[in-house]
Amino acid sequence: MSKLTVAVICGGPSSEHEVSCVSGGGVLKGLDKKSFSPILIGITKSGKWVALDENYPLAIKNKVMPTIEDNGTTVELSPGGLVINGSFVAIDCVFSILHGEFGEDGKIQALLEEARIPYVGSGVQASADAMDKARAKELFSAAGIKVAPGIVLRKGQPHPDADSLSYPVFVKPSSGGSSRGTHKVKSGQALAAAINDAFLYDEKVLIETAINGREIECAVLERDGTSYASVVGEIVVNPSFEFYDFEAKYLDDATTVKIPADISEADAQAIQIAAMQAFDALGCAGLARCDFFYTNENEIVINEINTLPGFTGTSVYPKLWQATGVTYSDLITALIDSAINKAD
Repeated sequence: MSKLTVAVICGGPSSEHEVSCVSGGGVLKGLDKKSFSPILIGITKSGKWVALDENYPLAIKNKVMPTIEDNGTTVELSPGGLVINGSFVAIDCVFSILHGEFGEDGKIQALLEEARIPYVGSGVQASADAMDKARAKELFSAAGIKVAPGIVLRKGQPHPDADSLSYPVFVKPSSGGSSRGTHKVKSGQALAAAINDAFLYDEKVLIETAINGREIECAVLERDGTSYASVVGEIVVNPSFEFYDFEAKYLDDATTVKIPADISEADAQAIQIAAMQAFDALGCAGLARCDFFYTNENEIVINEINTLPGFTGTSVYPKLWQATGVTYSDLITALIDSAINKAD
C-alpha cells in the first residue's frame, strides 16, 4: 500500500502562533511514517505560507517558543494539493494545527474545502461557532447543557454598571484563545480596564459570573460519524497562579492534569455525555476538547469547546486519550483516517 501524503500546517497569524508551532512539532513526531509521508508547511505571523524542512525546530528550547520564519519558499493551495516553489504536490490530507484566528475560526477550513483537500477536524460553520464563545453558549443552552450566566458586550456599547455585577467575574474576548485578554475581575474598580483589554482581542466581549468549581476536561474523538469521549481529567493549577492563564498553560510547571479526575463514576459519565452532546450541538468533526466546571454542589457547567486543542505530546487532549487507551500515534492516524473517509 502506498503511503498517503499528509501536509502538517502550523504557525499562523494568531496570538497562539508559537503554541501552534509546538503542536505541529508534536504531530510531525507522532505521525506513523510507515503509513504517511509528511510535508511541513509553516505560516508566518504575517500570514505567508512557507515550505519547511522536516527537521525545522518546533520545540520549546530554554523557555523560548519556536516561530515560523520566512525562508523565501512559496506555497499556494491548488485543487487537490499544494504548489510548492512552482511544482504541484498532491496532498491526501491536511492536518492543520493552527490555533486561534485563521486556524480555528473556519477560515483555513473554507480554503481547504475550496481546494477539495480533506482536512482533520471540524468544518467551517462548527469551527466558527466554537471559536465565538457567545455563539457557542447559545447552542449549548439550546441543547440543554448548563452554561455560566453572563452578558455579551459589543464594541461601542456602554459598559454595564460596575455595581450591578456580583464579583468575581471573568471578562474575556468572545473569540480569543489560550486565555489571552482574559481577566478575573474581583471588584468594580477593575472592570473597565479588563473590558478595554479584552476588546483589543475581539469586537465582542463576554462578562461571566465566575463559577466556583474544579476544571474538568473531556476529549472527544469522532470516528466514522460516531463521537467517543475519553476519561475525564482535572486541571490542577498551582495556587500561585490566579487562574489557568497563558503563562500557566505553556511556560511554567503551573498546571498538572489529574487523570482520571477524582470524581464519582456517575458524574464522570455525565460529563462524558455532556461533552459528546456539546460536540454534536455544534456539529463538530474529528476532535474537540470540552472544558467544564464541576461545582461543590456537583453541578456540571460547560465552559467552552476547543475544536483544535493543543496537540503536543504533553497536551491535555492526547493525554486524556492515552489514559483511555489510544496512543498519540494512533490518535493522529484515527484523525487522518476519519478526515479522508469523511471526504469520500
